[in-house]
Amino acid sequence: MLTNRQLFLQHVGQTSDQPLMLEIERAEGIYMYDTRGQQYIDLISGVSVNNIGHRHPAVVEAVEEQMEKYMHLMVYGEMVQSPQVKLAKYLNDLLPEQLDSVYFVNSGSEAMEGALKLAKRFTGRPHIKAFKHAYHGSTHGALSVLGNEDMKRAFRPLMPGIEHLTFNDFACLDAIDEHTACVVVEPIQAEAGIIEPQNSFLQALRERCDEVGALLIFDEVQVGLGRTGKLFAFEHYQVVPDIMTLAKGLGGGMPIGAFVAPKKMMDCLKTNPMLGHITTFGGHPVSCAASLATLKVIHEEHLAEKAVAKGQRFREKLHHKAIHEIRGKGLFLAIELNDKQLLKRFMDEAFKEHLVMDWFLFCETAFRIAPPLILDNYQIDEIVKKILVALNRAETA
Repeated sequence: MLTNRQLFLQHVGQTSDQPLMLEIERAEGIYMYDTRGQQYIDLISGVSVNNIGHRHPAVVEAVEEQMEKYMHLMVYGEMVQSPQVKLAKYLNDLLPEQLDSVYFVNSGSEAMEGALKLAKRFTGRPHIKAFKHAYHGSTHGALSVLGNEDMKRAFRPLMPGIEHLTFNDFACLDAIDEHTACVVVEPIQAEAGIIEPQNSFLQALRERCDEVGALLIFDEVQVGLGRTGKLFAFEHYQVVPDIMTLAKGLGGGMPIGAFVAPKKMMDCLKTNPMLGHITTFGGHPVSCAASLATLKVIHEEHLAEKAVAKGQRFREKLHHKAIHEIRGKGLFLAIELNDKQLLKRFMDEAFKEHLVMDWFLFCETAFRIAPPLILDNYQIDEIVKKILVALNRAETA
């Protein structure tokens, strides 16, 4: 009889030739447990999903309570569903006043698809600007604005009319003109290895968009929901987008995404044509209930603010000659080793220390630290010790 691991490789579509192959039986807080009962520390929050940890009691309670009432009723937008209404209102109250309309979808890629369609529909313009080394998802439109040719080459031709600029290069801003529908950007570039905007670059980008009437889209899918020390990463830079995308940490472990815009803009999807954007499972009531519980935990327990001190604790304690630089904000850190092969050996050794870790898609010399925001100082110190042990072994391997 085949094992689950064998069946996984045989019947489940794979994303690479080297899956982690860790079979998890249960998870709670910052920990995951395999079928032998071995404990692992989730140092990447399922890639910025479990910002309040695995199976947070508030999320579990909200899911169970909603499932007792109803699950899917009808395709999105046709029926008034209380979980959607409550979540949209709560989210809008946390955002700048002009971002007052939420369209719920299932994922970050879908949120980006909706945001791109909205920008083209509202402006009537054909061209889009994005940035090199940016990640926005893997569906056709999201892949088109993704800033890495290696991930796109096999799928061309993609969407036309897209030009990729260089992040933090002010000279590139002149490429944004009267034919540009929108500019898509991460307030902090994530998969590039956590690259922050420099010298008021986002402010200059906002000004250029305003000059030519282009819309500014912020992708907050990975950097939002408290991870960087603010509820939303754009708050660090006092720049408000025209459209914003959210997902990952929005659901507390349940699948949900959203794009947010001014209502006068969002309303253009209702006509010419009707159903300008549509989704069957977007805004699923169970996911919305989980999301509302998640937002309340982050907001009411001040997890974003607490992430600043926790991130600083990592910085203060992570001293090793192999570490060239630590970049990032809050609990979203890139540990730069400056050596691709050393990073590979370190990741192998870190797994032996039962740390679930990850590197960056477009940065081959750094690993990320992005644990659940709920971890405490004792857990931080335990993680640091394990990282240093793994680094020592990797250097001598």
